Amino acid sequence: MGEVFAGRYELVDPIGRGGVGAVWRAWDHRRRRYVAAKVLLQSDAHSLLRFVREQALRIDHPHVLAPTSWAADDDKVLFTMDLVAGGSLVHLVGDYGPLPPAFVCTLLDQLLSGLAAVHAEDVVHRDVKPANVLLEATGRRRPKLRLSDFGIAMRLGEPRLTETDLVVGTPGYLAPEQMMGAEPDFPADLFAVGLVALYLLEGAKPDAKALIQHFADHGTPGAPQGIPEPLWQVVATLLQPDPEARFRTATGARKALAAAAELLPEPGPDDELIEIFDQLGPLPPGFTETGPEKRASGLRPDAGGPPVGDEGGGTAGQSVGDGVEPEPRPAWSTAPPDPRNGTAAPVAPPVATPSGAGSRPAARPDTGGFPLPPPRPASVPPPRSPEHPPHPPQYAPHPPHGHQQRAHEVFPHEATHQLRSPLPPPTVRPAPSTAEYTARSSQVPHPDTVTEQRAPSPRSHRRRGTRRPGPPARVAVPVLLLALACYAVGFWALTRI
Repeated sequence: MGEVFAGRYELVDPIGRGGVGAVWRAWDHRRRRYVAAKVLLQSDAHSLLRFVREQALRIDHPHVLAPTSWAADDDKVLFTMDLVAGGSLVHLVGDYGPLPPAFVCTLLDQLLSGLAAVHAEDVVHRDVKPANVLLEATGRRRPKLRLSDFGIAMRLGEPRLTETDLVVGTPGYLAPEQMMGAEPDFPADLFAVGLVALYLLEGAKPDAKALIQHFADHGTPGAPQGIPEPLWQVVATLLQPDPEARFRTATGARKALAAAAELLPEPGPDDELIEIFDQLGPLPPGFTETGPEKRASGLRPDAGGPPVGDEGGGTAGQSVGDGVEPEPRPAWSTAPPDPRNGTAAPVAPPVATPSGAGSRPAARPDTGGFPLPPPRPASVPPPRSPEHPPHPPQYAPHPPHGHQQRAHEVFPHEATHQLRSPLPPPTVRPAPSTAEYTARSSQVPHPDTVTEQRAPSPRSHRRRGTRRPGPPARVAVPVLLLALACYAVGFWALTRI
């Protein structure tokens, strides 16, 4: 309880369990209302493909409960729908047993109306049963039915996700052609509607196998006790084992049901009134009708929720099906230096805050890090006018050896043209100034003294690169002797041919 899914949906308490996932009552922090959230238990390809089919079905009809949004978080997926608090037809029959025929006609009319909207989209539900037919908590007023759970629904002509010889559906509510492996079609849903009608009228799950066998052996049976004949004729047509003998469309069955309802007797004053109760129960501690009392951790900043001062919730995930707009990133108070000219980019002036409001800390990024302080702008002299273009860098000569060395003069243009190397500067021997060469007369050494000046120095003082190319003598001589030996052997071999 209180777990946040995808940074938006706060799971409150479990309210049901389906074939592939659990159903939770959840608080939608963006729309600020309670919704029913179905979380898949498995993340394999089959479940995900069925999930995509279910969440892609968006039928806007008062008697259809289709998914409205979806989100993903790590290896789990969730999709939401309207929260229906009155339970299912199973709860209703469990509270009252067999229902009055007039009340059953109202429920069947709404079920066929929703099924007609589904079939109009070329979708076969394939899992019509009392547990998938939900009710609003309307009390003693007119009931409102919602057809739900499109987990195995499919459009006509879509590829099937199961093998051809594998039957998909709930045992006891399958049409005969479904059990034989036929392609899903609208009459199969209408057969399930007939079984639901028999369940409401008798107050117990019908034996579909025995019923189909009786139809095949003895034809259409007579009306069971307590079921009016006009209503039984409609239900018996829905239960025909041959799909060609059933109603072809849900709209046709609805018209026949309306004609049969007009022939039913009016409810008497002693008839029990059916009341549809709230089956969800009270909210757990920490939750009210207007949402959670405290802001949970893991919410995105745009998810809404009660104000919490300066607390910032992290991100548990991201919704991928609701078009979440990216959040604006925090702006720096000072722009970083421009690498082109070493200056700082212009920054918009700060917005004045009202008096007494105080300063708020900068928003933290979604990854949970913290912002670094902006770099200090380097002190740069004012730019030169276009009339005086910058000069190339000048370098002052080193002073002669023994003279006092002057401080190096820094010119204004060197701030933008001189680059610093990350390595330490190499050691440079002081060179004599050019003034000494120009002041003295040229002195040419005598030819006899050249050899004395160029005498080879000891090996320890020789510079690299002065050695002649080639291997040393102690390596070259054995190689040459080996080459001569090979040459002699080869010449001898040629003479022997």
